[in-house]
Amino acid sequence: MKLYNVDLSNFATKSRLVIYEKGLNIEMVPIPGSGLSSPEYAKINPLGKTPALDADGLLIPESEVINEYLEDKYPNPPLLPKSPEGRAKVRIITRFHDLYLEPPLRALFGQMNPKTRDAKVVEEKVTELTKRLGQLDQMLADGGYATGSEFTLADCALAPTMFFVTNLGPAFGIKALDGHPKIAAWWAHVQTRPSVKKGLGEQTAALAAMQRGAN
Repeated sequence: MKLYNVDLSNFATKSRLVIYEKGLNIEMVPIPGSGLSSPEYAKINPLGKTPALDADGLLIPESEVINEYLEDKYPNPPLLPKSPEGRAKVRIITRFHDLYLEPPLRALFGQMNPKTRDAKVVEEKVTELTKRLGQLDQMLADGGYATGSEFTLADCALAPTMFFVTNLGPAFGIKALDGHPKIAAWWAHVQTRPSVKKGLGEQTAALAAMQRGAN
């Protein structure tokens, strides 16, 4: 199996965390051609997004579909609880992440340069992201990880995105850990996990390389 991957991508990192947690022998391959919009990659994944998993000829796009597939195929160690209720709690957070928390953050990526920034877009997206962080703080469990004492797909989803929130958010006045005690406690705890350390380390190196290239 091969994962078409970009180290900086939070969605690709989400799937890498599952691979690292489960100790899977999946090859990490770069996006072919000139990038996600290249004709070469379009032949592999018409959606033109990362990650995409080539599972012995079955092309699986979308990080959460990839992660659920890997959980189904390699159930040990488990990243979903056994009970339907426990699974629902994890999926509530992964769904919240994909549909509500991540989009306003992504909209801010194109607004990093203060000279070319659209003030109206920034104001709208900062307000929305701040609201979503408050909602996340209410949703997180008290057991150390996102839904309790066990590391799950919910943590895999949140950690790579929180990397961006904590690293790039301050440029917009967003301090994700201030006034959000559950997020702060979870973030401190989840970063001690070896798979998360590895994934965030890859994101850190990729972000530094991108910033060097921009200067």
